[in-house]
Amino acid sequence: MAPSTVEQRPPAAPAIRGSEPPEGLTRQLIRRYPAPAVAIALLALSTLIVLWADTRPGFDPYGWLVWGHQTLAGNLNTNAAPSWKPLPYLFTAPYASFGRYELWLWMITSTAVSLSGVIFAGRIAYRLTAAGPERRYAGLAAAAFAGLALLGIEDYWHYILSFQSDPMIVSLCLGAVDCHLSGRPRAAFALGGLAALGRPEVWPFLALYTIWTWRAMPAMRSLLAGGWLVIAALWFGIPALTSRSPFVAGTNALGSGRALHSDKVFGTIDRFLAMHRAPLELAALVSVALAAWRRDRVVLALAGGVVAWVALEIAFSLHGWPGLQRYMFPAGGVMVVLAGVLVGRLLSDGSLRLPARIGGALVALLCLSLAPAAISRARAEHKDLRAQRARTKQIGKLAGTISRLGGPARLRRCGEPLTRLEYQTILAWDLHVNVAAVGFKYTRAIRRGRPIVLYTPVSTGGWRVQALHQRLASCRTLPR
Repeated sequence: MAPSTVEQRPPAAPAIRGSEPPEGLTRQLIRRYPAPAVAIALLALSTLIVLWADTRPGFDPYGWLVWGHQTLAGNLNTNAAPSWKPLPYLFTAPYASFGRYELWLWMITSTAVSLSGVIFAGRIAYRLTAAGPERRYAGLAAAAFAGLALLGIEDYWHYILSFQSDPMIVSLCLGAVDCHLSGRPRAAFALGGLAALGRPEVWPFLALYTIWTWRAMPAMRSLLAGGWLVIAALWFGIPALTSRSPFVAGTNALGSGRALHSDKVFGTIDRFLAMHRAPLELAALVSVALAAWRRDRVVLALAGGVVAWVALEIAFSLHGWPGLQRYMFPAGGVMVVLAGVLVGRLLSDGSLRLPARIGGALVALLCLSLAPAAISRARAEHKDLRAQRARTKQIGKLAGTISRLGGPARLRRCGEPLTRLEYQTILAWDLHVNVAAVGFKYTRAIRRGRPIVLYTPVSTGGWRVQALHQRLASCRTLPR
């Protein structure tokens, strides 16, 4: 009998490097470098949001942009509003080398950093939920709730889309907490240090963290000392060189028209509580009570931080500073994390002795109770967005008017520029001068009889430019 033949298959061709499909390579890169991947995604998303929203910075951010280009010109003056703060200066100073693109770079950066707070809030809530592998959905639900609730803080989107630093500081504070819980104290201190460059309320918290880290981790002492030297130099060194006083930020903040003039204690507390609706605040309170029962030190420490932040803001209000709601955004951000932890534990924590259906029903009830407020705030933000887009058109027409009349250099020679206070920093940006060089008190300037140029917004969305008391022949041809 002839032996049976065995069919032999040809050996598989060896895999060639670089022949993997793009989708697989992309997934591998994301898994290997998650942080850069998230950063790139945030920058892309933020760019799309900036282009879609078609809004422009508020009063303060335009002043920060002026700091950038005046630094490049070697003529920085920080006497005038906005009050000095180093955090935005870290970005606008180098961005100024890109000319008019400084504006776009700041808007995209501000939006990206602000939106990163959603990720940090979700990560903290997920971690503190401490759900087992079989109930991973509970941690995901906690993360989703915390992230969305952060964006639901009153006027939060307004400050994101007017490119203020307050939502950025929220992200930096939450990022510092997340890094500490992840066992990364160096990154935690770095993010806390950046937040301290944006708000002085961060200083006591960073100081406590520095003391703890100094004792627990001697290897970090050089970083801690260097970090505080940088903070002091940026907060007080630059104003000492560019203004009337190293403490110009605190001086400018006194006497604000938005400061509380009576009952500053409860008025500040009311401003804080107005950030959220009562159901969310109740959820955060229940979360803290549950943490006290379980002796959960992390949640209790976060709750203590919220109380301390508000108490500090009350002290600032009593001192005479504005005590605005947005200054308490970081405390409000931690509050939504605490509420998110309750959501996760209702869905996962067997120690509560609640059937899964009851826990899920309570979570659903909490979400439903917040839905009307979410819809109301979405409508308010949509209305605000329309107003901001109209403002963008008027700002664009100001730049066009200056160009049509001969450009910034010609108009600067014609005397002191004046405009309404709300447009002071915008006009300084368009004329390439310090904010202190732009006046807003028309009557006083007209009475002095010196050459001035008035830039007045009109109801039709354009600008009326008037040159008064002119001595130069080239300026007498401007409208009067």
